[in-house]
Amino acid sequence: MYDNVMKTKDKAYIRIYEQLKDRILHEDYLYDTKLPSKRELSRQFGVSLPTIEHALLMLMEEGYIRSEERSGNFVIYRKEEMFGREGLKASLRETIVTEASSFPYSVFARTAREVLSIYEESVLGKGDGKGCHTLRQAIAAYLGRYRGMHVDAERIVIGAGSEYLYSLVVSLLGRTRVYGIEDPSYEAIGKTYRYQDVVIDRLPLGTHGIESKALKNTKASILHVTPYRSYPSNTSTDHKKRKEYIEWVNETDRWIVEDDYESEFTPAILGSETLYEMDCDHVIYMNTFSRTVSPSIRLSYMVLPQQLNEKYNATQSFRSCTVSLYLQLIMAQLLNNGSFERHLNRVRQNNRNENE
Repeated sequence: MYDNVMKTKDKAYIRIYEQLKDRILHEDYLYDTKLPSKRELSRQFGVSLPTIEHALLMLMEEGYIRSEERSGNFVIYRKEEMFGREGLKASLRETIVTEASSFPYSVFARTAREVLSIYEESVLGKGDGKGCHTLRQAIAAYLGRYRGMHVDAERIVIGAGSEYLYSLVVSLLGRTRVYGIEDPSYEAIGKTYRYQDVVIDRLPLGTHGIESKALKNTKASILHVTPYRSYPSNTSTDHKKRKEYIEWVNETDRWIVEDDYESEFTPAILGSETLYEMDCDHVIYMNTFSRTVSPSIRLSYMVLPQQLNEKYNATQSFRSCTVSLYLQLIMAQLLNNGSFERHLNRVRQNNRNENE
């Protein structure tokens, strides 16, 4: 939708977008205040409703406003959130490297305090074995907004790092199978599967993903892939290759583990269609907040197909979640109050600017 907006010959929406953004930046519209209705803005600027809708869409995509059904559009911009942690001691500045994608420390710290204020001593409690239901609901809603994925929160499993989730995959799918992984691939993937005592088939990467001949000839029944910027090759799949993966998994008793690490930082407004969207019955979707928030946030999640979710409930329900309830509630708050997506939008906008 956004791409269609950018292709239109009518530039009025850009002028309106810039004026509205300027009012927000100068706090003429304060945080959490409601913008005038679309019809009122249409009257004020003397343009059509579609033009106003295009301008508002740009503001939403860049993290300045949120839309609430039947309520209108509300400002979610706060000036202090545009800056990272301040006042680090000189010694720390020498040892801490802050990347352009670093999550603002001030936002994280304020959210942590908010969670303590809201939940009080209950943050010291024990959450559900799959993970805090509040966080799983927040992730499901986020995936719907950001990735267009229709996900049941009950199918989401939270874990302390992707490596822990890889081991859960083996527990669900078994050690007698062959696991196909990209070659080259993130070192921890192969190490974790080897530690779980499973046979690995390393499948060479071509220009747009695993080479077709290798995929056709593999003995693997589980395929672990990173469709977007596979590390360390930076290889990304195109639509043709993703269709090839889905055709492969449609054979009897095959599964795909889709490792969507770093996909949030694509310069595009919306990332490529996920394999999970293409076949939610045979694809395990996996992602992490370690890259988007901080490496110290050992918080990852996976979305299970219905059949594997039922098996998890039957065989793995004894497990306790490996992430503290407090950290899970902080992450849920960041997702629910828009801070996480505003951060992503800023980074993605910077990436788009660098690629222009």
